[in-house]
Amino acid sequence: MLTVVPRFRSLLLLFLLATGAVLTGAPPASAHAALTGSVPERGSVVDTAPEQVSITFSEKVALADNSLRVLDPKGERVDTGPTSEQGEAGYSVALKPELPDGTFTVTYQVVSADSHPVSGAFTFSVGAPSETTVSVQDQDSGGAVGALYDLGRYVSYAGFVLVVGGAAFVLVCWPRGAGVRAVQRVVVSGWLALTAATLSLLLIRGPYTGSGKLADIFDLGLLGGVLQTRTGAALISRLLLLAAAALFIAVLFGAYARAVAERDASGTEPSGSDPATSGPELSKPASGGTKRTGTKPVGTGAVGAKATGTEATGTGAVATEGADPGVSQRDLAFGLRVGGFVVAAGIAATWALSEHASTGIQTGLAMPLDVVHLLTVATWIGGLTTLLIALYRAPSLETAAVERFSRIAFGCVVVLAVTGLYQSWRQVGSWSGLTGTDYGRLLMTKIALIAVVIGIAWFSRRWVARLTQRPTDLSTDLSTDLSTDPSADPGAGQDGSRTPDGRGSGTRAGSTADGTGSTDGTDSPDSPDGTDSAVGSAPEPDTARAAQLARQRTAVATARVKRTRDADPLRSGLRRSVFAEVAVAVVLLGVTTLLTATEPARTQESAERAARTAGAPAGPLSVRLPFDTGGQDGKGVATVDLEPGRTGNNALHLYVERPNGSGFDVPEVQVAFTLKSKDIGPLPVTPDRVATAHWTAAGVQLPMAGDWEIAVTVRTSDIDQVTVKKTTRIG
Repeated sequence: MLTVVPRFRSLLLLFLLATGAVLTGAPPASAHAALTGSVPERGSVVDTAPEQVSITFSEKVALADNSLRVLDPKGERVDTGPTSEQGEAGYSVALKPELPDGTFTVTYQVVSADSHPVSGAFTFSVGAPSETTVSVQDQDSGGAVGALYDLGRYVSYAGFVLVVGGAAFVLVCWPRGAGVRAVQRVVVSGWLALTAATLSLLLIRGPYTGSGKLADIFDLGLLGGVLQTRTGAALISRLLLLAAAALFIAVLFGAYARAVAERDASGTEPSGSDPATSGPELSKPASGGTKRTGTKPVGTGAVGAKATGTEATGTGAVATEGADPGVSQRDLAFGLRVGGFVVAAGIAATWALSEHASTGIQTGLAMPLDVVHLLTVATWIGGLTTLLIALYRAPSLETAAVERFSRIAFGCVVVLAVTGLYQSWRQVGSWSGLTGTDYGRLLMTKIALIAVVIGIAWFSRRWVARLTQRPTDLSTDLSTDLSTDPSADPGAGQDGSRTPDGRGSGTRAGSTADGTGSTDGTDSPDSPDGTDSAVGSAPEPDTARAAQLARQRTAVATARVKRTRDADPLRSGLRRSVFAEVAVAVVLLGVTTLLTATEPARTQESAERAARTAGAPAGPLSVRLPFDTGGQDGKGVATVDLEPGRTGNNALHLYVERPNGSGFDVPEVQVAFTLKSKDIGPLPVTPDRVATAHWTAAGVQLPMAGDWEIAVTVRTSDIDQVTVKKTTRIG
């Protein structure tokens, strides 16, 4: 059996490796809004200089002062005035009058509606193309700034999962966990990670959507611009909600932990009590020790206290006086559950209102479902992580708590299946989007990882079922073992009792309770200071040495109980399966982070269709290819017509003419289509002769849009043959 420290090191190593692999191997964040058209069109040549340049995107975008620029062949700006909106997703900028001939460059840098930067450039020419000093290339948000931003997104998701899932596990499944130091660390670490990541994203946002330079992270001008955007408002709102979450955590691990301790110290369970606060515990099988007598292990604080009105918890012993502690604990738990849900839903909404769910179709339904999806993921994965920590670090864990979380986890899987199916349909929309886009492939990877986690969870449920069938009297825990061994308590006396100051209250022969005085409990009259003159004062004990020995005995006893507890096959089996679930969940969280930074398949396909429609010629496609076979009467022109000249099914007509325009009845012609950019083809087509110099073929399938090469082979005699080619845009 592996020890605790190597296990945690393995989990930490897996976390770092998964994070590095996900962020390093990921492509730059794809633009979630695509340029679908422009006037003048990209790459076009116009006769006269336009008065303005207009661009159209697949969705509405946010622009700054210099978002749209037009540069002349020398690299100097020729745009004037601010950028204006035209229609739903169109934008334009005016140009200087009387522009010279040459090639002009249009650059744009905007932010899509789901908060991702979109940038690029294209050219058009006036009169005729010319040399230009402007380098035309699509910009991206990669580099160090992009990597830091992606890392911040991952850490923010991980922090949200830990703080929400850990708190939910304590409030719903295991109230005694509020006093366990290891559980407290999980929730507090999640809050710190989410807060730090949110602050980092706020600072990095400016250069991420703008210059892309690390030096601009602390540029107050950029920060001011970020605060005026929807994403900036969402990040500020998240920070305010995290302040409320800090108060929630303080009450959870302060007043609520004390209330649970008071209730447990009272020795009675209130009517209608939470089943997660009672029942057998996941610990070692008994080996002859005494049974518990009212002592309930809660937390990792002082142990060994008897059921005398106090209880050892992670926050110290608490007296049980005053009102019914069970009622107080229930009321506080209800308030924390309601308040915690409101704060957690608010934090989740900061993502839903600024990312994928806020754009596209059915946003009114998508955003609430996205909040539910995020809360469910956090409850499931965060609860799993807390359960794993409790299984390794907590001295005891009630079986009822694990059983309850098992039921909650099953419900989470059902909710995730419903919300995930809807979000997948909304973002993908078609089978081609699922298999032919980066978003679709990442989504399939996520589904596969979820299936793996569910498979492992099935084994975990089997372990939980076996644990619930174990007899109650066959379990004990660290607290019970230490309480039955007086030598294991550094503050216990020889009779195992404790004084209020933590010292042992046991007495030795010939001494009173305070270590001096007569053996019969009366003071000697011969002693002016009240000490027994006959017996004399007892030597003062070496308190430092006694405390050291007590600590050593406690450490030995703790190690012994821990070894015995870890040897429990049921507990070990559950820990292994939960560890595997958490390990896969770490990778799953990384894939989810990539999905949020990838252009949805539906958006990508819609933009491609719009671009094809904007760039494709109207009506059927016609291509003329002059040829010369080299023999006598070997010159002519082959004209290829495609109807409708789009992707999919087309009808082909081929006409062969002599240079004088008369029909040329050649013995044989063949056609082939090749899309070199996608390694498709050549796709051969053998047309049928239907009339003199007229050949035709039906059902010519072109699978996707692109610059297709059309190759026509013409044979004019038994030995004279030539193949001519021309590339044209089809789609």
